[in-house]
Amino acid sequence: NNVSVAEADEYDRSFLQLSPDVALISSMDADHLDIYGTKEKMEDSFIEFSKKLKPNGLLLTNYNITRKDFSAANHIRYSLQNESANAYAVNITMRKGGYQFDVITSTWVLSNVQLNMGGMHNVENAIGAIVIAHHLKIDDDKIKNAVSDFKGVKRRFEYIIAPNENKGAKNKIIYVDDYAHHPQELNALIAGAKTLFSDCKCTIVFQPHLFSRTKDFAKDFAESLDQADEIVLLPIYPARELPMEGVTSNLILDQMKNTNSRILTKEELLKYLQDGYLKKVDESELSSVFITSGAGDIDQLVQPIKEILMNYTR
Repeated sequence: NNVSVAEADEYDRSFLQLSPDVALISSMDADHLDIYGTKEKMEDSFIEFSKKLKPNGLLLTNYNITRKDFSAANHIRYSLQNESANAYAVNITMRKGGYQFDVITSTWVLSNVQLNMGGMHNVENAIGAIVIAHHLKIDDDKIKNAVSDFKGVKRRFEYIIAPNENKGAKNKIIYVDDYAHHPQELNALIAGAKTLFSDCKCTIVFQPHLFSRTKDFAKDFAESLDQADEIVLLPIYPARELPMEGVTSNLILDQMKNTNSRILTKEELLKYLQDGYLKKVDESELSSVFITSGAGDIDQLVQPIKEILMNYTR
């Protein structure tokens, strides 16, 4: 069968133009309140999207979604590890910066799945994709091979410097780049990195995206970022918006409990990496995981940062 896969965008309600055979809703966290006004109205739009399914279509929703008023006849709720869900993972083990696990459903089990990318949220995403593949009658071995061969999506827990790749510094540095631009995404990103690399000190550089999002979720951003050992905030990337009075990255910084936090320009960040960060890494007994995240133009810093981190010599 020919299968077309689309990422549906809720930003301007454009996903309401779709009528899929299969729909997967991985999250309904509040966002785009400049469009929707309230969290409830945004959630209502997702419920409306689920009603666009074709007759006898399949709906998958993340078990963490609290709304229960989905009306699809064929509805599967999936979870990372919650056994109350219709599909979930067991026996998750970490291997070489990725994971091995089994997927359990009420009628089917897929054992020894290998996912070669970081972040437990990506294991959860894989469960949804695996259930859909089985629904499409793809053979078990083909599913496992596809997951294991998957190199990841650019800027989704993307290894810029993979584990064991950097031999320059005394302590190895792992560098991860990610598109995370919402508090819950940042939460998953940092938690995933700290779990995978529990013996590393974690530094994150975050570029807030949109004045409105920063204003709406400054406290949530602060709580998510506080998990890291060191935090650098870049100025807000405005995208489609004009500046808002009083809305800067300081709005996040002022609510952070982790005092090892600062705001730097892009130029100041690159200078800090050369003059301060690498010296601290070198003097530390711990290895380091360095993360850049955001949906603005922070991706333009990835190669310059990689060169600084890879070419470091004492």
